Amino acid sequence: MATSSSCSSLKQHFLMFLVVTISSIINSQVNGCFTSIFSFGDSLTDTGNLLEISLSDSTNPPHSAFLPYGRTFFHHPTGRFCDGRLVIDFIAEALGFSFLPPFYGSKSGKWEKFQKGANFAVASATALNSSFLAEQGIHSVSTNISLGVEVNSFKHLLPSLCSSSSNCKELLRNSLIVMGEIGGNDYNHAFMQGKNIENIRQLVPLVVDIISSSINELIELEAMTFLVPGNFPIGCSPSLLTKFHGSERDQYDPLTGCLTWLNQFSQHHNELLRKELENIRNLHPQISIIYVDYYKAAMRFYHSPKQFGFKETLKACCGIGGLYNYDPLIFCGYPQLKQCCNDPSSYISWDGIHYTEAVNKWLAHTVFEELMSTIPSLGSLCPSSTVNKLRILYPMFGV
Repeated sequence: MATSSSCSSLKQHFLMFLVVTISSIINSQVNGCFTSIFSFGDSLTDTGNLLEISLSDSTNPPHSAFLPYGRTFFHHPTGRFCDGRLVIDFIAEALGFSFLPPFYGSKSGKWEKFQKGANFAVASATALNSSFLAEQGIHSVSTNISLGVEVNSFKHLLPSLCSSSSNCKELLRNSLIVMGEIGGNDYNHAFMQGKNIENIRQLVPLVVDIISSSINELIELEAMTFLVPGNFPIGCSPSLLTKFHGSERDQYDPLTGCLTWLNQFSQHHNELLRKELENIRNLHPQISIIYVDYYKAAMRFYHSPKQFGFKETLKACCGIGGLYNYDPLIFCGYPQLKQCCNDPSSYISWDGIHYTEAVNKWLAHTVFEELMSTIPSLGSLCPSSTVNKLRILYPMFGV
C-alpha cells in the first residue's frame, strides 16, 4: 500500500510539474526572434483601427464595436471583425508579444507604446488608392485608407521609436513585418458593386504592384523579414455566395459548394503575387520573404471540415436570412442583429465576410508552418530555445 501511495504521489507531482512547465512556456515571452512586429492590411488584421478612427472623427462606429463581436475570447467588442482573436493576435502571442495596439486614433505624445510593434491595418482598406478606385466606379463606404496611407503612417511613426537613423535601421532589421492580407477589398468592393469580372481582373497586377512597392519601401528602410499572405478562397465567402446566388449549377464546386470562378480569381491573384515576391527575393537575396498560402490552408477546412471541428462551412454564424445566413443590409453587431450561433468554433464564417477565431487559430498554425519551411527558416531566424517553445505550442505542424 505504501508503494502504491508513493507512486501515486510521484505521478501527481510529475503532472503538476508538467502543467507548470507548459504553462510557463505558453505565458513566457518567446524572445530572440524579433524585437517588434508591424502589421498592415484590412479587417482581417485590424485590431481596432477603424473603431479608433470613428471615435476620433465622431463618425458612426463600425459594427465591430458591438456585441456579439469579441464574445469568444475578449467577452466584449474590441473593434476586431471576429468573435475573438485574429491571426495577427496568435502570431503575436506565440512570439511572446502583447496584442498589437492599433495605431490610428493614438496621440503623438503617447507613441512609446508602439516600441514593440503597431498595427496599421484598417477594416475596409484597399491596396490601391481610394481616389483611383473611385475613378473606376469602386467605392468604400467605411474608409479611404489604402496600403500607401498605412505605410506612410508607419514612416511617420518610425522616428519616434528610435533616437537615430542607425537605431531605426537596427529596429527594422530585428522586426517582423506582416504585409497583409491586403487587396481583397479592392476585389470584394468591386464584385459587390456589380463590376464586370474582366474589369476587376485588370486590377490584379496593379494590386500586386502596390504590395511589391510597399515591401520595397520598407526594404529601403532596412526591414529584413516579411510575412506576406495571399488571398483567401473568396468563392466560399457567404457574402459573395449570396451576391451570386442562383448561378448556373456547373459554376459551383460539387465537393465544397464554393463558386469555382471566384476561387480561380483568388488563385490568379496569388499566382501573380508569388511571382512578384520571387522577383523581390532575387533582387534582395538577404531579405526573408515568407509567402503564406492562406488559400491552400483555408480550402482544407472546406474539403475536410470535420477534421478541423467545423460543422457549418458556408453559413455565417452571426447573420440572418437566405441559404448562407447572410443579408448585406443587416450586419452582425448592429441593433437589428445581435443573435448568433451557439458555438462559433463549429463555423468557418463568423459574419459572412470574416472568419471565426477557430479558423484564425488554424491559419496561425499555417503561418508557423510556412516560417519553418521557408529558407531561411524560423530555425535560422530564432535561437533554438525559441523554436523548441514553438514546437510545444504548435506540435501538429512540427514547428
